[in-house]
Amino acid sequence: MSSPKFPKIPLSFHAELKKRISEYFTQKGKSPTGNFKLYLKAALLVTGFLGLYAFLVFFTPSAAWAILGCVLMGCVISAIGFNVMHDGAHGSFSSYKWINAMASNFANFLGASQHMWKSKHNVIHHTYTNIHGVDDDIEARPLLRLCGEQPRYMIHRYQHFYFWAAYSLLYIYWIFVTDYKKYFTGRIGSIALRKMTLKEHISFWFYKLAHAFIFVAIPIYMVGFMPWLIGFLSMGLVAGFVLSIVFQLAHTVEHVHFPLPDGATGKMEDEWAIHQVKTTANFATRNKIVSWLVGGLNFQIEHHLFPKISHVHYPEISKIIRKACTEFGVPYIEYPKVRFAVASHVSYLRQLGRK
Repeated sequence: MSSPKFPKIPLSFHAELKKRISEYFTQKGKSPTGNFKLYLKAALLVTGFLGLYAFLVFFTPSAAWAILGCVLMGCVISAIGFNVMHDGAHGSFSSYKWINAMASNFANFLGASQHMWKSKHNVIHHTYTNIHGVDDDIEARPLLRLCGEQPRYMIHRYQHFYFWAAYSLLYIYWIFVTDYKKYFTGRIGSIALRKMTLKEHISFWFYKLAHAFIFVAIPIYMVGFMPWLIGFLSMGLVAGFVLSIVFQLAHTVEHVHFPLPDGATGKMEDEWAIHQVKTTANFATRNKIVSWLVGGLNFQIEHHLFPKISHVHYPEISKIIRKACTEFGVPYIEYPKVRFAVASHVSYLRQLGRK
C-alpha cells in the first residue's frame, strides 16, 4: 500500500495554528521544551524505579510485598515512558539534543527498541493517524478489531469484555516479539523501514542484551526462576495495560474518525492538521493528577498537532487550539473524565464486535 497524501492548502488551519502558538511562546518568553518541573518529575520517577529494582532484586522481600512492588514498578515504567522517553523521542524534553537522546534512550533500557519506536510512533502513527492499513497502532488482529475496515471474527463479539487482558500483553509482546519482527522483516505493517546503519544494528542488539541481563539474568540469579517469573509477569502485565489504555483512549473511542484515502488518487480529504484533530480525543484535561502521571497524553490533540512542544505546555496551548477549532469549524473531541473516555472506548469495542 502506498502512503496516503494530504492536500496542501495555502491558508491552512495548520499554518494559522502554528502562527498563534509561536506568538504565544514569544509573548510569554518561554521555551517550548521542558522546564524544571519536568526535570524534577523525571528525576523522581527514575529514582523510584531504581529504588524499586534494588528493593525487589537485592533485598528479597516477602511474596506479598514483592508482588506489590512489581505492580508498582509496572506503573513507574509506564510513567517513565509517558513523561521521559516520550518527550525525549519527540525532541521536546529539552532544548539540548543530547539530553533528548538520553531521555529517549530509557526506551532501550526498558526493553523497547528506540529505533523501532521512533519509526512506528513518531513517523507512521503521527503522520497517518487512524488510517487503516498504515497506522500500526490500530492493528491488533486477531485478538481485537479496532476499526470498521478490519475483518470481524467471532471472538470480537466479546472484545469489550476481554480487551483488558489483550492490552496487558502489550509490553511483554512488544519487547520479546514485535521489535524482533520489525527488525527481521524490515517493515512496520505495510510500511518499509529505512535501511538501518551498522551503528543502529549494534545498538539494537546491545540494548536487547542489556535488558535481558538487567531484567532477566540478574533477578533469576538473585531470587530464583519462579519468583522472577511471577514478578516479571506482574510488572509486565501492569505496564502493558497502562501503556495501552492511555493511547487507546486517545484514538479508539466513539467520536473519532477513521478516514481513508481516495482509492484513485491516494489523497486524504482533510489537510494534515484537521485530520489529526478529527482522529484524536482528549480526556480528563482538568485533572492535574492524571496529567502529571500520563505525561500530558490526556491532551492528545495538542500532542498530535505539536509533538515537538513539551507536554508541560499543553494546558495553556490547548486554549488556543480549542478556540481555533471553533473558528474553523473543526470538531474538538474531549471527555471530561477518565471514566467517560473508558466507557466510550468499551462502547466502541462493543459496536465493532457486533457489526
